[in-house]
Amino acid sequence: MSASSDNHAQEHESYYVPAESRIPILMALSMFLTVFGGGTLINAASQKVDSNGEWIMFAGFLGLALVLYTWFSTVIRENQAGLNGHQLKKSYVWGMGWFIFSEVMFFLAFFGGLFYIRHWVGPWLGGEGDKGVTNYLYEGFSYSWPMLSNPDNVQFPGAEAVIDPWHLPLLNTVLLITSSVTLSFAHHALRKQQRRPLNIWLGLTVLLGVVFLYFQVTEYAEAYNELGLTLKSGIYGSTFFMLTGFHGAHVTIGTFMLMVQLGRSLKGHFTPEDHFGFEASAWYWHFVDVVWVCLFIFVYIV
Repeated sequence: MSASSDNHAQEHESYYVPAESRIPILMALSMFLTVFGGGTLINAASQKVDSNGEWIMFAGFLGLALVLYTWFSTVIRENQAGLNGHQLKKSYVWGMGWFIFSEVMFFLAFFGGLFYIRHWVGPWLGGEGDKGVTNYLYEGFSYSWPMLSNPDNVQFPGAEAVIDPWHLPLLNTVLLITSSVTLSFAHHALRKQQRRPLNIWLGLTVLLGVVFLYFQVTEYAEAYNELGLTLKSGIYGSTFFMLTGFHGAHVTIGTFMLMVQLGRSLKGHFTPEDHFGFEASAWYWHFVDVVWVCLFIFVYIV
């Protein structure tokens, strides 16, 4: 057997085992504080009482941020030191793949809820379909989508209008699609060992993500202040903000991920053969872009 074959076999046989760490315990604690604080805040808001839910949730977010920073910094140092073997890198690929799959299922659940409401529950309340007798609950209610007039307009007053899809939503669609293109250019430059184009295209992708978030906030301000489209404006407002809000959170996470990759690139990290951190962030970003295209079609247009 040749020396190169021996080295290849050793690479596949070696498996780096990290030292014991309290990070997973701190991660679990931070996530518990975040969820507990969020639940406390929602319950207090529904009962119109004061609580410390926002501070508990903030502590959870802060702990989560510190844990992620520490954890990923450790992983990056291990990789730069050459400690990550073939098997460990393969586990990273599978881990990221399953994570994105779980995110796909997450958004499918919300899209499924939107589809169920639009094509079954809404028509039933309007007296249509197999369960049209539900109309007796709100006699005289006529269903149409988007639901600007709700069965109970006293408790849940409908919005005055909906967001114009051909204004900010279209602009944001162009921004995200463009960001996928610039990110692909950055990946191509990385494979060609062209550091300067890599940094330029990756920096432009981050900038496009930030601009998208700015226009998303602008759109929310318009919805709340001018259109009366809020979480309390009925099922249309609820589904609109749940879908676009969670997507905005994912864009925020993706933008931070790309910022980290940009910082690593500026420090000289990554080679054409070893750049999974970049690839994982790119997978996530492309996934977020696909979700937005679906949102633009099924929430804003159809």
